Amino acid sequence: MIDLVEFPADDLDRARRFWQGLLGVKLEARRDGEGTGVQTHSGGAELGVHPRGPGPGDRVSLPYFSVPDLAAALERISELGGEVIHPGERYAICRDSEGSPFGLARSHG
Repeated sequence: MIDLVEFPADDLDRARRFWQGLLGVKLEARRDGEGTGVQTHSGGAELGVHPRGPGPGDRVSLPYFSVPDLAAALERISELGGEVIHPGERYAICRDSEGSPFGLARSHG
């Protein structure tokens, strides 16, 4: 169910060393459509690190949940009392009914 957990970083190289050293994973440059920063490409739940910025997905760590139909999930968010902050075709940043940020990712395949 979790597709990606992403962390913002003030120093991308320092954060990359930290997560690689702690978890023994390889964080490599992101591919087309994955945004900026680095992430694992293990084929399972991924770990990403990106430069910290001013947006809602740039200030805190975010779990991204995989959904088969992103457009339908985005429609349901407001019906359920949440908010879509940054819609997209592959990824979206949202808030739940209590104001907590999270991301949605269109399922692969």
